[in-house]
Amino acid sequence: MLLAADYPLLNAFWTVLEIFLLVLWVWLVITVFVDIFRSHDLSGGVKALWVLFVVILPFLGVLLYLIARGGKMQERAIQHAQAQQEAFRGYVQEAAGAPVSAADQLTKLADLRDRGTITPEEFDREKAKVLSKA
Repeated sequence: MLLAADYPLLNAFWTVLEIFLLVLWVWLVITVFVDIFRSHDLSGGVKALWVLFVVILPFLGVLLYLIARGGKMQERAIQHAQAQQEAFRGYVQEAAGAPVSAADQLTKLADLRDRGTITPEEFDREKAKVLSKA
């Protein structure tokens, strides 16, 4: 009778597969926990119930969470990333001393146009951008 120990390459393959599945499982559980706590549409009690369910019955809890709320996980992740990007941009503008108001931005653009740094077409294009944000 042949055993798996008779094929060391097969042992290595199964070990790598088991490690891969373990890492995948840990990543999935962490992603579910992050989504639970990131969701603004869940109350604190419902979040606590989901956490308890995932901790007590991990496979069933993660599976049911993905079925019930998995469709919106990507949308919540995108919203969170956009909020972080906006906060970062605001911080960079504040730290760089960039103009905050639309009037300051238009004054700076007009100065660049008057000095010949930008063309009138570029001025009009940037002016439209500034006014659309305001």
